[in-house]
Amino acid sequence: MAIIKTLVFTLLLPGVFLVLVPYLLLSWFGDGFTMDIGRFRYFGVLPVLLGVLTYIQCAWSFVSLGKGTPAPVEPPKELVVQGLYKHVRNPMYLGVLFLLMGEAIFFASILIFLYTALMFFCFHIFVVVYEEPNLRARFGDLYTKYRDSVPRWIPRWRKTR
Repeated sequence: MAIIKTLVFTLLLPGVFLVLVPYLLLSWFGDGFTMDIGRFRYFGVLPVLLGVLTYIQCAWSFVSLGKGTPAPVEPPKELVVQGLYKHVRNPMYLGVLFLLMGEAIFFASILIFLYTALMFFCFHIFVVVYEEPNLRARFGDLYTKYRDSVPRWIPRWRKTR
């Protein structure tokens, strides 16, 4: 059941912010905020793929290891610290940002690039104001130790303490 809920959540929330909003931005304002980058645009496919794979791996970790979903209404019951979460505390958000950056490159859109920066700012505020205090309240010292040993945004690829 958690897999189905994760799929529905993915179609609703990330689907809106990763597909619908960029589509609307390009439809309404695209011509005025694009650059001519020629074939370089195809390099945007790489961050899109990286973002999709990151999101899938994180969502699967929430379902299989955390016994929950990425949706805040049914969060994981266990603290997920394996997989990409060993290297950075917010890999799912980073995956979303990679995907948006890839879209900005592929569509040569300054507007989608600015939208990506706005999303990062919103993610950061959400993580600091809501998510981290909530995780600290739910998981206590376990989360505090994890928070102290794993960076928030910039991955550390060596073993954590």
